[in-house]
Amino acid sequence: MIVAYGVANLLQSIAASRTKMHHTLDPGLLVRLLGHRIYLYGIGCQVLGFFLALVARRDLPLFLVQASVAAGLGVTAVLGVVVLKWQLPRSEILLLAALVLGIGGLVLAAEPAPSRPLGLLGKISLVLALLIIAGAGFFAVRIKGAPGSVALGALSGLGFACAAVAARPLASSHSVFEFVSSPLLYLVIAHSLSAQLLLGLAMQRGSTNAAVAAMDAAGAVPAAVVGLLLLGDRIRPGLTWLAALGFLVTLGSVIALTRYAEPQAESSAPVDVPAPSDVVPHRPAPARPVRPVVNGHTPLMDLPTREYPALSESSGR
Repeated sequence: MIVAYGVANLLQSIAASRTKMHHTLDPGLLVRLLGHRIYLYGIGCQVLGFFLALVARRDLPLFLVQASVAAGLGVTAVLGVVVLKWQLPRSEILLLAALVLGIGGLVLAAEPAPSRPLGLLGKISLVLALLIIAGAGFFAVRIKGAPGSVALGALSGLGFACAAVAARPLASSHSVFEFVSSPLLYLVIAHSLSAQLLLGLAMQRGSTNAAVAAMDAAGAVPAAVVGLLLLGDRIRPGLTWLAALGFLVTLGSVIALTRYAEPQAESSAPVDVPAPSDVVPHRPAPARPVRPVVNGHTPLMDLPTREYPALSESSGR
């Protein structure tokens, strides 16, 4: 699950950075993004992660599952080193190690238990939350640059948190008919689609790292609180301190990774990539990709797609 979400973050951010900037809450952005094959791969990884998380939510508390989803950002960083040849400063390596320790603490503290049912009032609250998030997104989409990325990313996280809250009792369905006939399923779909749109808009406006970290921070805490208060999530006796420490370390590490984030340059149109027939054969590659430097370090999530044309492609038209 963690690996699937980490790969999805990387692939979707590349596609979003190469798609025409949208300044309204236009669902057409998802259509444009779907024109990128690499975005479809990212969606495939995210769907896989979602179903693995759904299975996990059947018995595991939301504070563990949501923190694990957030830890996907660490996988994204590792993939950047392996695939894109990023050079991470020592501080980021320490944060990745803290991320692993935080998740380990949560695994030890979590006590498996089935979810309590979500009553009518809870379902109505999820519908109202969908409308409120959409309304806030209508105004947040007008914010440019890194602040807009953080605002939209946070709203996306709230949407995914609502989807997680609905998915926890949904995962306890006893039959296929009960699963597909439950209104919770359609609340999960509605919140997930709206959150996906907001995340795509966030990735266009600033650092992908900042967008994903804002999403994780805004999504993990509400879901964990609701799970503990309303859905019967449990912590092993005597390990409440470990659960709290693990959650704080995991979330804090994810947020701290934004220290090296640098807003991506805005573009009013997709960047054209030469067709394979136009590429000069046997052209020597540069010894090292050029990446901007922030405080003497290279940004974690600055995606040098121009230096890696094999990872990017033009939007379908």
